[in-house]
Amino acid sequence: MCLKFKTMRILTKISFFSALTVLLLSSCNSKKEERTLYIFATTDVHGYTFDKDPYTGNTSHTSMARLETYLKNFNRDEYILLDNGDNLQGNPSVYYYNFEDTTGTHLWARVLNYFDYNAVTAGNHDIEAGHAVYDRIRNQYDFPMLAANAVSVTSGKPYFTPYTIIEKEDLKIAVLGLITPRVPDWLPEVVYKGIEFRDMVETAAEWMPEIKRHKPDLIIGLFHAGWDEGYSGEAGSYMNENASMAVAREVPGFDIVMMGHDHDTLNKFIENTEGERVLLLDGGSRAGYLQEARVVYKPGKKNKELTVEGDIIDLRKQPAGDDFIKKFAADYDKVRSYVSQRIGSLQSSVSSRESFFGDSEFMDLIHNVQLEISGADISFAAPLSFDVEIEEGDLTVGDMFKLYRYENMLYTVELTGAEVDRYLEYSYGNWIATMKGPDGDLFETEYSGNGYRFKNRTYNFDSAEGINYVVDVSKPDGDKVYISTLTDGREFDEEKIYKVALNSYRGNGGGGHLRYAIENSGKSIDDIMLGSTEKDLRYYMIKWIGRYDNLRIEKNNNWRLKPVDWVENVKSREYKKLFENE
Repeated sequence: MCLKFKTMRILTKISFFSALTVLLLSSCNSKKEERTLYIFATTDVHGYTFDKDPYTGNTSHTSMARLETYLKNFNRDEYILLDNGDNLQGNPSVYYYNFEDTTGTHLWARVLNYFDYNAVTAGNHDIEAGHAVYDRIRNQYDFPMLAANAVSVTSGKPYFTPYTIIEKEDLKIAVLGLITPRVPDWLPEVVYKGIEFRDMVETAAEWMPEIKRHKPDLIIGLFHAGWDEGYSGEAGSYMNENASMAVAREVPGFDIVMMGHDHDTLNKFIENTEGERVLLLDGGSRAGYLQEARVVYKPGKKNKELTVEGDIIDLRKQPAGDDFIKKFAADYDKVRSYVSQRIGSLQSSVSSRESFFGDSEFMDLIHNVQLEISGADISFAAPLSFDVEIEEGDLTVGDMFKLYRYENMLYTVELTGAEVDRYLEYSYGNWIATMKGPDGDLFETEYSGNGYRFKNRTYNFDSAEGINYVVDVSKPDGDKVYISTLTDGREFDEEKIYKVALNSYRGNGGGGHLRYAIENSGKSIDDIMLGSTEKDLRYYMIKWIGRYDNLRIEKNNNWRLKPVDWVENVKSREYKKLFENE
């Protein structure tokens, strides 16, 4: 608290008490001069726009409507609002405006313009939507779409805006955008044709001198890449998928790095190579959290002294904003109507839970579609959701988003029988442990604080259809899988070449399965590619199911875990551990 004194006219020299008064007044004025600029960033929202789930009509735990409530605590001139990308995939609210209603202004552009965002960085799942979608939406934003390391093949210049300068009150803020460079590993070239993706550290170092010529008071990195450099490669490796921390450390100049892509949360300071502190913030996903940086400064000074602090705000605790709900009510109704469209019916429920213990109806539905569309001998696919159920009865468009979350294309490749075997050995090594006896652990799991979970991502747990095989949990990784025959009775031959169907994420090297399978062959992934569908796999699933009304999915039982008595002995325990937190 500042003490207030009445001013007095003093004709004699200043007494001790008068001097004390002056010092106190000076201190109060100094405090009054301090201002705070807030820098907020959302990330990986994946289209979670509305406060009600378009599938069910139930209240969502996360939504952009909750962001509005938090922002109402501030005046608009007190903050900058940024986004780290991955918005155009993952929810029917954006899918509908990506591919169904394409004539007006995209819903997501209207949402971010409503909040008066200052910049957004492109994410790999934004690129996944294809040129027609992200080229359209970037022209509808009232702010720049950033990615300095996504470079036009023809011009050699950034395809998107590399950086932006924002002037707020008495501060000049520079924001550099970068995207994870591993996009070609996951997506077909058609969706990013004409763009090449470059290393994040090199690109940041290239652009830093130009940014500094603007003499900004603050430099922010807005990166669609996570912090864990060792997640999909060695720390410090070239073209690292998650190089945000590496950029902050290796490229001096950044005050704050705000990141995404990994759906993780982080709030910490690190030192760069010049010993300067850099604030790192990572904000989860689906509008559940908000990255908040607070910059305290004194205006009017040429060389401003800045103090930076950070927080991760839990938006799930915020109520939904009424103004936002009213503004986008008509859009919600459109999307709700779209996902409620009946496409067929299912005679019995299917659950992703069973997919980890053996062949399942849930996975066979996906495999059957892939095999029929491609005409392949073998299908590889993984459960893209850890725990989801599609109930018996009418099937809707919305159910297809639960069954298949991503807008992947369907690829066909050619592999030898030996490579098919290596592929499966790699896949099952991701989640099946080596049991030492009938009471051992069946799965590779870890305790997360809320309960047990798989150590690795379940979307990398591929099984196969079209072949009969067993997985021996008593054997070490690399020697677990034994393939007997194709399901049509033909002999399985390790020397023979087979046509294999898999999604475009896997077909571009995602997860590492294909690279492991062919690493000793001298072939590249491009060498084994046969073709791709023109539209996403979910689109074909909707059409396929529409031809088979009152559909009954029966397990083919083409693969199982053994020894059977070992697996049955621990199955109940493992099931409770994963799905009931016991």
